[in-house]
Amino acid sequence: MERYGHDAPPKVMWGVDDNIRALFEKAQTAVEQLPDLTIEEISSAFEAFAKEFEEMIFKEEAILLMILLETLTQDDWLAIAEESDAYGYAIVKPTAKWQPHRENFEDTKQDLAHSTNQTEDSQESSTTDNQLIKVIDTPEGQFTISFTPKKESQSFDRTSQQPFGNGYLSVEQANLILNHLPLEITFVNKDDIFQYYNDSKAPDEMIFKRTPSQIGRHVELCHPPKVLDKVKKIFTLLRSGERDKVVMWFKSEKLGKFVHVTYVAVRDENGEFQGVLEYVQEIQDFFELGSDNNRDI
Repeated sequence: MERYGHDAPPKVMWGVDDNIRALFEKAQTAVEQLPDLTIEEISSAFEAFAKEFEEMIFKEEAILLMILLETLTQDDWLAIAEESDAYGYAIVKPTAKWQPHRENFEDTKQDLAHSTNQTEDSQESSTTDNQLIKVIDTPEGQFTISFTPKKESQSFDRTSQQPFGNGYLSVEQANLILNHLPLEITFVNKDDIFQYYNDSKAPDEMIFKRTPSQIGRHVELCHPPKVLDKVKKIFTLLRSGERDKVVMWFKSEKLGKFVHVTYVAVRDENGEFQGVLEYVQEIQDFFELGSDNNRDI
């Protein structure tokens, strides 16, 4: 939606979604406190959640979906379908994979070809030295159009070895190495544009969800409103040089495991800021090491 200039509705709704999620967690906690809480207290917590939840469904159907139906292309809907599993579903989980029906444009092409053939009698073409020259007759006279195709650029070989740090790697090898690291890696460039993430885990298993549609977006548009101030502060600290690294850790309620997050300022050999590298790692196994050492194979 941001690509089509409709960034206000999703921003507002994203913030309200966070509030609805908090109301749901409050209602769920109330149920778990039975019989210490009364039915009236539990009912009140649930009704507060249900009211906001139902109102959001109405807003999505009356406002958001109307904008989407008028704006998005077939490819946009296909991308949404492909990336939805990574985020999960709020109400109903689909039982079958959506197979989109793409419109057939062949009839349009045939009509265009027929129209083109009708006008060819009034046109003359010639080719010299790979240059196409077309002369078109009109009642007022002739005009000439010339077309010279660009030279085809050589395709890049992803398997060729390139100087890489302290050795040599191909692009294919570098990509494989990044994808085999036990880390979720994200890079945001100096212009705050989300530029890269690795594929160390399947999308639905990621701690911090990343999808192809996020690539090229401003980093602030990739985070929910409730954490936006923290994201801005991290980037300010790293960009200014006040900090070279910001480290956080927490126990994920969803995973039931500890997660370690590191943000690093990426600087070139001249010390110029080039962006921020984020790497995320599940560290629960480190807490459960059974001995001081294990060197057996």
